[in-house]
Amino acid sequence: MSVIVRIPTPLRKITADQDSVPADGASLAECIASLEASYPGLKERLCDESGEIRRFVNIYIDGEDVRFLQGLATPLKDGAEVSIVPAVAGGGGWATELAT
Repeated sequence: MSVIVRIPTPLRKITADQDSVPADGASLAECIASLEASYPGLKERLCDESGEIRRFVNIYIDGEDVRFLQGLATPLKDGAEVSIVPAVAGGGGWATELAT
């Protein structure tokens, strides 16, 4: 499945300043693997050491939070919009964690 992934500002240095990029995959996990193949280093900013989505990163598929769907196993439809949204918290620490 071909999808469009919306990239937040802190991650755009990895995607050559693109605010959206294409990716492939039948599930969110496959989509993230596709992103990593095209933009090395992106997966480690989205997923922790155990392979789960980092706590300060929210991912939405067509406006639905994947944490309330099937997480990384959430299936993707062709043409879906995947949005990566850093969690908003006091102190701005998420931006530093996401960008490094």
